[in-house]
Amino acid sequence: MSERPASTIECNPIVIDGVAYLTSPGLKLLALDAATGKERWRFDPWGGARSRGVNRGVTYWADGADRRILFVAGAYLHAINAVDGTLINGFGRDGRVDLREGLDRDVFFLAVTATTPGIVYRDWLILGSAVGEGPAAAAPGHIRAFDVRTGERKWIFHTIPHPGEFGYDTWPPEAWKTMGGTNCWGGMTLDAERGIVFAGTGAPSYDHYGGNRPGVNLFANCVLALRAATGERIWHYQVLHHDVWDYDIPAPPNLVTVEHGGRRIDAVAQVTKMGFLFVLDRETGEPLFPVEERPVPKSNLPGEVTWPTQPIPLAPPAFAQQRFTAAEVTDLNPAARDAVLKQLAKMRTGDLYLPPQLDPAVALPQFNGGGEWGGAAFDPTTRTLYVNSSSEAEWISMTPAKPRGSTTAGMLGTTIYGAVCSACHGFDRPPNANAPSFATLKNVKERLKPAEVLALLETGRGQMPSFASFSAVEKRAVVAFLFGEGGDERIAAADLQNSWAGDIPYVATGHHEFRDPEGFPANRRPWGTLTAIDLDRGVFRWQVPLGTYPALEQRGEPPTGTFNMGGSLVTAGGLVFIGAAMDERLHAYDKATGKLLWEFKMEAGGYATPATYEVGGRQYVLIAAGGGGKPETKPGNAYYCFALPQKQAGLGTQGSQR
Repeated sequence: MSERPASTIECNPIVIDGVAYLTSPGLKLLALDAATGKERWRFDPWGGARSRGVNRGVTYWADGADRRILFVAGAYLHAINAVDGTLINGFGRDGRVDLREGLDRDVFFLAVTATTPGIVYRDWLILGSAVGEGPAAAAPGHIRAFDVRTGERKWIFHTIPHPGEFGYDTWPPEAWKTMGGTNCWGGMTLDAERGIVFAGTGAPSYDHYGGNRPGVNLFANCVLALRAATGERIWHYQVLHHDVWDYDIPAPPNLVTVEHGGRRIDAVAQVTKMGFLFVLDRETGEPLFPVEERPVPKSNLPGEVTWPTQPIPLAPPAFAQQRFTAAEVTDLNPAARDAVLKQLAKMRTGDLYLPPQLDPAVALPQFNGGGEWGGAAFDPTTRTLYVNSSSEAEWISMTPAKPRGSTTAGMLGTTIYGAVCSACHGFDRPPNANAPSFATLKNVKERLKPAEVLALLETGRGQMPSFASFSAVEKRAVVAFLFGEGGDERIAAADLQNSWAGDIPYVATGHHEFRDPEGFPANRRPWGTLTAIDLDRGVFRWQVPLGTYPALEQRGEPPTGTFNMGGSLVTAGGLVFIGAAMDERLHAYDKATGKLLWEFKMEAGGYATPATYEVGGRQYVLIAAGGGGKPETKPGNAYYCFALPQKQAGLGTQGSQR
């Protein structure tokens, strides 16, 4: 690809009749010859303007000669001719549908998009959404079905129930008019034979304070089974009640078949950010392994009423670390351990579900997981699920959204940045020899002028949304924080509109990475893993570190695992392929033992799920190497395609790169 990297590439390509459909860092849609990589056409939804957002794939539909790619960029669902890459004018208005419309609520000035492709059932596209996470107003994450020919909305499922709908009483009476989030942003799966679509939903907005939404908040953090033809709810299973941790369900449930009690059962297996795997009967939603409601710590934050219990599966075991105390502090070296213990002494520590409060608390897994949007791969021949996960701690605390008296522009900017921006951009972090941090804004004043940052807050760019709803004072305060200014500029409390936080009284100070002085995670290794789970017995077949930090590798340390983004692919030939890790390598593991058989160093990280396909009797593996993103390694602008040996279903020394 010739374009300059805009953010990252998270796209899982699809291959139809020898043509690969995929997206670029700038969210252009491309059709490539799947055997040679030669470009057939490209479509630019931005008309030459700078792109915004991220994309994890596209959807294909065909009826005879009518072949379409359904693709979301910005607030619009596009229908593209799969043959020549042109808009189909009979779809929506001029080939696209505005996703801000048809939500049964006016959200025109709020963010609505979809990062993950929808799923086709007959002639309908069923689509989730990515919406704001607060603390300002956010759109609701209702699930909709669209006619693939016309773009007409066919049905809607209200994830925040309206009056008279099931679950309405788990919210305040007016919540359906004002609350946002509760969206399916991680994708869906379809049981076409049963006509059931399965979706996992995220937290309500705001995702760290729920004092304005007492209750369990259905259908947030739920596995949903809906009738694909009507949107009618068949069953739901809530994996987390009253979320204040941002532990969205990040990936679609896997359709699996297991053997329990001597009989085969069709089920769904749901990966979570918490590191739990819920295995549920596909028709009833009943857990196939015991789940206990266990007491969890209660919040002391004024106005907050956290739920007293949370569901804990007794099997399979958690696939990510879930406890951080002095006993779990890094043992990388004595200096690292001592430095982390000093920091830890000032924090609340313990198991999963420490609620965010005014005093800092550790979080493990962090808000990124645990499991993430790459989800899991399932081998139906052995009934084994393969899931990658991260185990890197962070810490979080809360602060009043509005100062009681006057404040400075710099202090206001610090609060806004921590609550709204730090989840993606982070704070100053220690140096890490693995890679530069391209998402950090530490050196922004060396790259941009204050007026340029103000313009970016207005328009957004790359994965960054627009913050046009911020008041002029609030935008100026963010710029003051970024440029180390505003210490002398006083702002009276009466002059603060608090448009950035709405009616939320307490906001997070940010998702603070917790690292040793060298920049490595504060908790014990492994920091990233790939796990094979036997779904018949609910036990691990194996678990291995996924990836390594080159700086530690050079010291002779064994693989430590790293933070990872992107999913795995299991083949009939006995291999598990995965990029995801910060070592920027594509790895191939023996699916039976977890032994690393092969790896290839790419020019940038493969933070996407690979695809496999066959053309001309030869099998290929294709993965995006976009780098950047939340791992913050150097950005890339390429797809790597590997051809497997022609006479064996595995990748050895004969494998070739394209």
